[in-house]
Amino acid sequence: MRRIILLGGLIAVGGLTAVVAQQQQQPRPPLPDAIKVKDNLWVITSSTPGPEFTGGNTGIFVTDSGVILVDTKLSGYGPTILEKVKKITDKPVTTIINTHTHGDHTGSNEAFPATVDIVAHENTKANMAKMPAFQGEKASFLPKRTYKDKLTIGSGRNRVDLYYFGAGHTNGDTFVVYPALRVLQTGDMFAWRDAPVLDRNNGGSGLEFPKTLAKAVAGIKDIDTVIPGHSPVTTPKDFDQYQKFTADFVSAVQGALMAGKSAEEATKSIDLASKYSGYKSDRYAAAVTALYAEIKK
Repeated sequence: MRRIILLGGLIAVGGLTAVVAQQQQQPRPPLPDAIKVKDNLWVITSSTPGPEFTGGNTGIFVTDSGVILVDTKLSGYGPTILEKVKKITDKPVTTIINTHTHGDHTGSNEAFPATVDIVAHENTKANMAKMPAFQGEKASFLPKRTYKDKLTIGSGRNRVDLYYFGAGHTNGDTFVVYPALRVLQTGDMFAWRDAPVLDRNNGGSGLEFPKTLAKAVAGIKDIDTVIPGHSPVTTPKDFDQYQKFTADFVSAVQGALMAGKSAEEATKSIDLASKYSGYKSDRYAAAVTALYAEIKK
């Protein structure tokens, strides 16, 4: 518990890059085999941040011409990801989509050939360019292709749609949709059933977070399966509920601030457990701290 709260606190003050760098230096726990989501889509699951942290969920979408990877976990996992892919198909990895800038989602870009097309939102590329992991010769592993609002890759059963709806976890979070399969991959805009991580140093916004999710809920239709950033595959109903949770959480924080409560007092006073069964409060403190700083700015 203390480790998770500490991680959240460091994120709230912009220390996510340092935390991920520290995780990258630790021995790598093994990755599980990919789990089939539907038809030609698999996911290599994530672990919860902690001693066994591996990075975010990695999508493996096998198209007629090659494999599209969504997020590449922490650095050092590239060869293992490729091993998992080869258990599914002999086709090469042709495209990587990075849902956002963080090293637990972009860390193994460097393990793939320069011929691989790396795609991300334009703000994510700008954020990644500031990271030590993409300096000098490693700048070649930055996204080669960017978009502003929406981008479609491929067509028919091979089609992938990328959407940007605004600031939230960062200012460049991509929602990935596989239309033929009716699957949505959310990155860390829906990482887990807990308060969101708000990376204000990379343009994240707690105030905008529920608004951005509301746009995604309204704008992404015809899905029946959701792959979150760090938790098991779930349903659109859970995604909709998370939007409502974040709206209630932000409202509760605003109310606590107006009542003159400190961030610590606000964290202790917010109780959404009865309304949102199964939700945790491990990340409340970090999110409250980030929101207080954003509101007071």
